[in-house]
Amino acid sequence: MEDEAQPIGVSTMPSVTVTIYETGHKVVATALLVLLSPVLLMLAALVRMESRGQALFTQQRLGAGRTAFTMYKLRTMRIDAEDTEHRSYVSGLLSGDVKDGGQPGLYKLSQDSRVTAVGKFLRRTSLDELPQLLNVIRGDMLLVGPRPPLAWEADLFPAWAAPRFAVKPGMTGLWQVSGRNGVDYLSALRLDVEYVTRRGLRLDLVILLRTLQVLLGRSVAR
Repeated sequence: MEDEAQPIGVSTMPSVTVTIYETGHKVVATALLVLLSPVLLMLAALVRMESRGQALFTQQRLGAGRTAFTMYKLRTMRIDAEDTEHRSYVSGLLSGDVKDGGQPGLYKLSQDSRVTAVGKFLRRTSLDELPQLLNVIRGDMLLVGPRPPLAWEADLFPAWAAPRFAVKPGMTGLWQVSGRNGVDYLSALRLDVEYVTRRGLRLDLVILLRTLQVLLGRSVAR
């Protein structure tokens, strides 16, 4: 596993500023949830119609300080899906034994039999992540931040990636607007650390605007 030293410096905010900052994220998330609730209900119905099981998928992820929380997503896989192949793939990416996801320049499994047809659409458009607005309202996440990893993933991270756990995870982040599935795993971790060192309102606004551009561009392309 790669363990080269990386510059570490966490952007800090006064406690009052943090409170205002996080409250702003919650207010925006609440407004978006109300606005998008009809879309969310329609998507949930599609998930239920296509395959058995609940539409809402819950999973334990790690947030700030490596504290576990329950993350919400729309289900994109069969309920009997196993994660053995995914674990092996991620381990290979972090160790350098795996170079891509089955296609050159793609760092996500190109052929994942666990994903349903509706799930492929939801993942392609990132609509499966809409329920995470609930996580922002609850205070588990923010609109912008590092990706919340699974505990076993975090155990494989190199030591220099530790600063990514200094802040709450986000629905979108620097790596998502820097190529997403075209960014290899270690580069994504570096982008998470870079975000932590630079984070602030201006950078968050830039990332949110770029996220919107990426989503709209992806929809038009499809």
